[in-house]
Amino acid sequence: MENPIVRLLAAVLAVLALASAGASAQSERYAAFVADMESGEVLHARRADAARFPASMTKMMTLYMLFEAERDGRVSLSDEMSVSAEAASRPASRLGLSEGATIRVEDALRALIIVSANDVAVVVAEHLGGTEAAFAEAMTLRASTLGLTSTTFRNASGLPDSLQRTTARDMARLAYALRRDFPQRYAYFSETRFVWNGRTINSHNTLVLSMPGVDGLKTGYIRASGFNVALTAQRDGRALVAIVMGGASPAVRDAHARELLEAAFTTLDARDQGIRLAALDVPRLNPIREQEWLTAELAGLPAQTAQGSAQGAPPVRVTLADADELAAPVEEAQPLLALPRGWSIQVGAYGSQAAARARLETVSALGISDLVASARYATEPLQRGGSQLWRARFSGLDADIARAACARLQARGEPCFTVAPDA
Repeated sequence: MENPIVRLLAAVLAVLALASAGASAQSERYAAFVADMESGEVLHARRADAARFPASMTKMMTLYMLFEAERDGRVSLSDEMSVSAEAASRPASRLGLSEGATIRVEDALRALIIVSANDVAVVVAEHLGGTEAAFAEAMTLRASTLGLTSTTFRNASGLPDSLQRTTARDMARLAYALRRDFPQRYAYFSETRFVWNGRTINSHNTLVLSMPGVDGLKTGYIRASGFNVALTAQRDGRALVAIVMGGASPAVRDAHARELLEAAFTTLDARDQGIRLAALDVPRLNPIREQEWLTAELAGLPAQTAQGSAQGAPPVRVTLADADELAAPVEEAQPLLALPRGWSIQVGAYGSQAAARARLETVSALGISDLVASARYATEPLQRGGSQLWRARFSGLDADIARAACARLQARGEPCFTVAPDA
């Protein structure tokens, strides 16, 4: 009779294989980027410079061109724009314009932001550029002057075109430019509904309505891109921009974007609190215990995000599990074998097992890969202050190797301490 443990292992491996296959497909589309719009500090970046399809985030550039034309006096909000047969032929999302009809510029703005109307995008392109192709060339040229060095536009809507590419970083630059250059018009991005011909249409960007502080910007989807979103948010005097590309569904995309923004705000708050605490004239703890406490308390957030692009970045850096595939989360299976005996090094304690695992992946690339090549990545539960934390440890090391690895990390300003066997 077949051993039931063997059957169990086979089932687990089959599930993991299926999850891995789905992850591989999604990872080709995934990218994320979060930055502080005031300081320019990059708070989180995953595949931020990889070529991606912008989908309807393209309309952010169409809107930039329209805002600029209005600012320069080439159009006014009350101007009527004509609808061509070409514009009326565009597929959904669309406003349903008919050939020969007209639409006011202000209605077009709302239709692009709230409805993501492809037919309206062509109306704007033809009104400003003569043809959509000529307008797309102008979009690309203007984008390059804004710092979008990896972006090419081929149409005004984001409908599929294999040559229309961008990056998460470029989309963040565009979001920043919209907010910087058109503050008097930016409120349009926070509107959640649009009334057209007696019909009320709700925004595709549900986070504007549901997440405190979010005040824009734009969603997007085509099959080749997955579900994308660009967001800006303000809280307590801070302004952040976040880009998520390649979501498996609107709900998964929004959950990940929410997680990234919440992590960024919380981490910046923790940094400020840490600076204030450090300024207090209080007795110092034992350095090892103090490092453990700081790592656990400052890194033990509901979600974490990578820090460190700016000068003077905090010594405690926290990393969000980047959910490359943006698929439904899969709980990490508990090890079926005992942990290897020997020394360990601990590099953090985090609010989720996934975040602890992500920290181990990040730290292993910080000049210690040769020392921890044979170590096991261990994520161990810890109860602290009524909260569940997860230690991030490299286990199964020789004592001298553990000390050497920690010494390298500490020289880089990274938190680390050695843990004796059975400690």
